Amino acid sequence: MLVKEVVSSIALAKEDKNMHYVYLIQSQKDKTFYTGITKDLVSRLKEHNQKRSRFTSTKTPYTLIWYCGFHNKIKAYAFEKYFKTGSGIAFYRKHLI
Repeated sequence: MLVKEVVSSIALAKEDKNMHYVYLIQSQKDKTFYTGITKDLVSRLKEHNQKRSRFTSTKTPYTLIWYCGFHNKIKAYAFEKYFKTGSGIAFYRKHLI
């Protein structure tokens, strides 16, 4: 998903300032995945693609594969942590990509 599509998608959902987004992006350079969390999905995707993120700067450009919004910050961080486990990786590979 391109930044323009993300902006449209979030605008349709009427972005809530209290939302926490867990997201999955894929490097177009080597097809690897990165999972993260943010309160501003559009800005965060731009940061990844402008090489302003330490862990993803060498593999730009990135495409947004999936995201989910949470009202509860603790649940959002727990879900992101799960996505970074072997079980979470298996889950998103089977169900989301």
